[in-house]
Amino acid sequence: MKITFLGSGTSQGMPVIACECEVCASADPKDKRLRVSIMVETEGKVIVVDSGPDFRQQMLRENVKKLSAIVFTHEHKDHIAGLDDVRAFNYITSKPAEIYATLSVQEALKREFHYVFSGVDYPGIPQLNLNTIDHSPFEIEGVKITPISVLHYKLPVLGFRFGDFTYITDANFISDEELEKVKGTKILVLNALRKEKHISHFTLAEALELIQKINPEKAYLTHISHMMGFHGEVSKELPANVELAFDGLSINC
Repeated sequence: MKITFLGSGTSQGMPVIACECEVCASADPKDKRLRVSIMVETEGKVIVVDSGPDFRQQMLRENVKKLSAIVFTHEHKDHIAGLDDVRAFNYITSKPAEIYATLSVQEALKREFHYVFSGVDYPGIPQLNLNTIDHSPFEIEGVKITPISVLHYKLPVLGFRFGDFTYITDANFISDEELEKVKGTKILVLNALRKEKHISHFTLAEALELIQKINPEKAYLTHISHMMGFHGEVSKELPANVELAFDGLSINC
């Protein structure tokens, strides 16, 4: 299984067009973070988790020619806004894109992309096939995925486990019951927004504490804002088995 970090950042950490802090103006490409998303390639399947505003740019950068499905963690704009650009894959495959989302996320998609669901077959609009998921394990073309229920302040969000790999973003609380689903994970990806306390995201210290509790072989931190600091400097502060993710990073598990 190959995991590619399509984006490792957040709207709070965009380049100089949105922010002129030293981190966003850094010459280190690892400090240039698009909105958070991953691509999972396994058994000939290509599954993307979330399609934020940078979806098109991420697909072009990674030269993605095939898309088996998009799976959504939650309905916030920075995780769904790029869905319109799935139309390119509609053109390539001549079939709808498979979308896996909870009912609440589907309602958000229907609001944000109302023209897709209006019933008017306008030429060129995205073609989507909605698949409903909840807290139960599900499969995409034979690939088993286990949802991990977390809280993003008060908003329910899903993390996902693919075999020995677990991906959790936009969270600041995970119950002991849900942590049981993560046990045995060899590679864990967890959000860590910044060092200071935040209402809906794990801080660096909170993420490291949870990683120590889960005890994976390797962990990567994602959904990183510019307020975290420079990639090179923060990396020196991390335990040996923990790294900051960066855009374009690929790992095998």
